Amino acid sequence: MSGTGERTTSDPSGLAMSLLTSMAGAPPVDLSRLLTDDGRGEPARLASVRRFATGPGTAALRFPHLPADAPVPSPRSAPTGLGTPTPRTGGDRAEDDCMPELFCPGPMRDDPALGQEVDDRLVEWAEQVGIYPGRLDKLAKYGFGRLITLAHPGTDDPDRLLAAAKCVVAEWATDDYFIDEVELGADPKIVGSRLAKLHAVVDPAPLAAQYAPQLDEYRTQEPLATAFRTAMEHLARYASVPQMARFQHQMSILFVAWNQEADWHANGRTPPVWEYLVQRHLNSYLPPMILVDAVAGYELSPTEFYHPRVRHAFTMAGDANVLLNDLHSADFESENDFNLPRVIAREENCSYREALKRTVEIHNELMHAFVAEAAALSAVGSPALRRFFLDTWAWLGGSREWHATTGRYQRGDVTELSTSNWLRCPDRTTRREHQ
Repeated sequence: MSGTGERTTSDPSGLAMSLLTSMAGAPPVDLSRLLTDDGRGEPARLASVRRFATGPGTAALRFPHLPADAPVPSPRSAPTGLGTPTPRTGGDRAEDDCMPELFCPGPMRDDPALGQEVDDRLVEWAEQVGIYPGRLDKLAKYGFGRLITLAHPGTDDPDRLLAAAKCVVAEWATDDYFIDEVELGADPKIVGSRLAKLHAVVDPAPLAAQYAPQLDEYRTQEPLATAFRTAMEHLARYASVPQMARFQHQMSILFVAWNQEADWHANGRTPPVWEYLVQRHLNSYLPPMILVDAVAGYELSPTEFYHPRVRHAFTMAGDANVLLNDLHSADFESENDFNLPRVIAREENCSYREALKRTVEIHNELMHAFVAEAAALSAVGSPALRRFFLDTWAWLGGSREWHATTGRYQRGDVTELSTSNWLRCPDRTTRREHQ
């Protein structure tokens, strides 16, 4: 299919939903077994994973000749399918010209009225804390409240959704003011100092009594500091201590990534693709995604959340989803900004269209690997872990819909290469019920 018109694709969300919800009543198994006995689980659950991995539209997830009592292999051992480069024959120009199919679900719930309510409250809060002065109309057009409503179908409570939306806007505003937009004061030479002070608000620094008032003044006078402080105070109504600590930890990682990006700008250096992907691993969508259980009103235990294989699967989802941002924002960024298609085009000396295709292939590789690993872990984990992966899947689908429709990445002069022209959600028929 050429790069014009609506995209059509299989519905991977139905496959994932079927697998994860069918296991909802299964008793949990200690995840340490995944490491101590090569991931062996009960044959019935392995059979469920095997059926999912060999179902329609999941060729990349096949586990050939897997006996009922065999260990579930890591998806990293089978790098095939849409997510990896496919050998091409010299005469296959028609195949070469087709954009890869994006492997990503659509939204599970789209409630425009609820999204508008969250957006209205969000813009009011932004005005109170002092971010985006004179640009509140643009903030409203971006629809971050709608993003959170799409991404968290596990609750209809506008106040819970608002807590997460405030955190997202605080993160996005920091990126705009400190990293990306020169007209808002971004300066790569002072990013480190700015982020260090802001981090002392995100993870409060206990200063000596003589100097604490100065930090307190910064917390109240700097709009971004006020945004983070008040957003986290709101989030604390719904998040447990471990969930708040998760968020703070992930924000620390994001601050490291922003410093890395500032280094590229300050030194006029374009990173190689591998280094850019490392930066996107640090600067992924995990800070907002990490709140999926807190917003939905339950908690995944630290033992499962920080298990290496759970963390690996979750980070793959965050890495894949942030590449959607690269695809949709590429048309709106200056030549000095970095995104994966641009970095690939420079390193591989290929056309921009080919770089877009490679970006989708990388996204798909991560998504296929995430689905396979989440399926394997869901087969042996707790009901909370299964719900966590289901909510993560829902977050990915909601984010996809938002990127395809937000005013931040839409304009009238849609071209053949515009991502909004071929990365659309194929079916916007959504489900109100999440459970």
